[in-house]
Amino acid sequence: MSNQSQRGPSRWNMPDRPKSRNYGYLKRTFTFMRPYTKQLMIFAAALLVSSLATLSVGTGLKFVIDRGLSSGSKEMLDQGLIMLVGVVLAISVGSFVRFYYISWIGERVVADIRKAVFSHILKLSPGFFETTKTGEILSRITTDTALLQQVIGSSFSIAIRNTVALIGGVIMLIVTNGKLTALVALVVPAVLVPIIWYGRKVRTLSRESQDRVADVGSYAEENLNAIRTVQAFVHEDIDRSFFTRNVEGAFGTAMRRIYARAMLGAVVILLVFTAISVVVWAGGRGVISGEITPGELSAFIFYAIMVAASVGAVTEVMGDMQRAAGATERLIELLETKPDIMAPAQPKLMPVPAQGAVSFEDVTFHYPSRPDTAALKGLTLKVAPGEHVALVGPSGAGKTTVFQLLLRFYDPTSGTVRIDGMDLKDVDPRDARARIGLVSQDPLIFAADAMENIRYGRPTATDAEVYAAAEAAAAMEFIAKLPEGMKSFLGERGVRLSGGQKQRIAIARAILRDPALLLLDEATSALDAENERLVQTALERLMVGRTTMVIAHRLATVVNADRIAVIDDGQLVDTGRHDQLLISNPLYARVAKLQFSADAGHAEAAQ
Repeated sequence: MSNQSQRGPSRWNMPDRPKSRNYGYLKRTFTFMRPYTKQLMIFAAALLVSSLATLSVGTGLKFVIDRGLSSGSKEMLDQGLIMLVGVVLAISVGSFVRFYYISWIGERVVADIRKAVFSHILKLSPGFFETTKTGEILSRITTDTALLQQVIGSSFSIAIRNTVALIGGVIMLIVTNGKLTALVALVVPAVLVPIIWYGRKVRTLSRESQDRVADVGSYAEENLNAIRTVQAFVHEDIDRSFFTRNVEGAFGTAMRRIYARAMLGAVVILLVFTAISVVVWAGGRGVISGEITPGELSAFIFYAIMVAASVGAVTEVMGDMQRAAGATERLIELLETKPDIMAPAQPKLMPVPAQGAVSFEDVTFHYPSRPDTAALKGLTLKVAPGEHVALVGPSGAGKTTVFQLLLRFYDPTSGTVRIDGMDLKDVDPRDARARIGLVSQDPLIFAADAMENIRYGRPTATDAEVYAAAEAAAAMEFIAKLPEGMKSFLGERGVRLSGGQKQRIAIARAILRDPALLLLDEATSALDAENERLVQTALERLMVGRTTMVIAHRLATVVNADRIAVIDDGQLVDTGRHDQLLISNPLYARVAKLQFSADAGHAEAAQ
């Protein structure tokens, strides 16, 4: 099945990321382990104790058989039993300490990685999210880090423990009987060849499997966020079909990976235990001929089984290690993504107090996802402190782009954007954004109560200030009717609120922020006439003494503006007041007729 058929329509297709070809990426996790050196040392000590104790079991068997059973000495047999019990106790305690500390390290390191990844994601500019699916990012934070936790807290320990056992077992095999060890060595090349061949195949399939799982999560996440649209357009059957293809594609890839891992383990077990059988046969003949003692053969078989089991265990966890290498590559890839918008090495300070002056100087801009189309073309616009400017123009003219650049979500391709005389490229973006309040056309309501949603505008605000902001935005009218008032949970993305209620929450958030520069992106577009008057009154109070820029689709917003900037195809074509532009600018007259005619009719009827 092709990738296209697995992942549904073309909008979900993304180029496959490079496959991980080595374990080098796992070394990057050492940076996160470094603060926990003490715990690592305790783990290493416990591992050493338990490994040495395990290796001494073979010697104990030899002692019991040769000194106790073969000689018929009960005293020696008793001593051998006491020795073995002591060894088993050491193994038990060492295993407990080893498991506890490596599991703690695994959980702690993954928690730190998750925090680091999320913190880094918050620094990335909106341009990154234009070309990267949110579901894929969530997959890296959850699925990939969970896989790392499994590897660091379990598989990594198993690999180290069995590697130590393998090395120690081989040494003890040589010490016990060199001739039989030579027979064991013959199987090593036969074991290594399938490990290397199948290992590469498993690594490739593991990365592909992770990609397919990310596709599944991405598709589901977007459809669940748009569930009302999905159901409104009766799109359930189509989306169900595409999701099924994604899931089946992920299943098919996972089964190919599982088959390769199973074959790897089966081949290794077959070869290793066939070799052990041959060794037992050869050793038995040696005991019969008197070349070795029964105790030596027993010890040799114990060490041979230990070596075989270690090889099998290492082989088994190699698949997890390979998957972890792929997961780490995906996480490191995300951590190494450089934000398009960064504070300069030595940012200049914004002037105090904030004035809210705005200046666009010959600004041209292309969105990263549309590099061949200019959203703004040589735009020059100045807004004085305290001035109220409305941006008017047809859809797609570039009005919202003006706000995006003021918030420095993007940098202009050419030209300069200034706030209070400072080039935004020369200052810390957080300092500039701290002077701005935004009310967007489709405000985001968080999965929290009304109090916290409004307090988002200024986290340090008191409850009284939050209530005052809600009153000023005419939001208390509906908040008071909620089951728990301000403490009422508003639902995922504000699903319990109407569009107008969401905007009043957003307006209250902006009022609480008390910014020097207020950006209103059609802030009253979703309100009915009565609520619009209430909110418009609140906004007029809010706009006093502060710079305000409004993307206007309502007549009331336009006629009250100090100045109107007419934007078309990314260019500023005219400025002036409403009455002037109706006469002097045909484009504005046409836009006004289309967008404001209904409002004008209502206004005339009211007179």
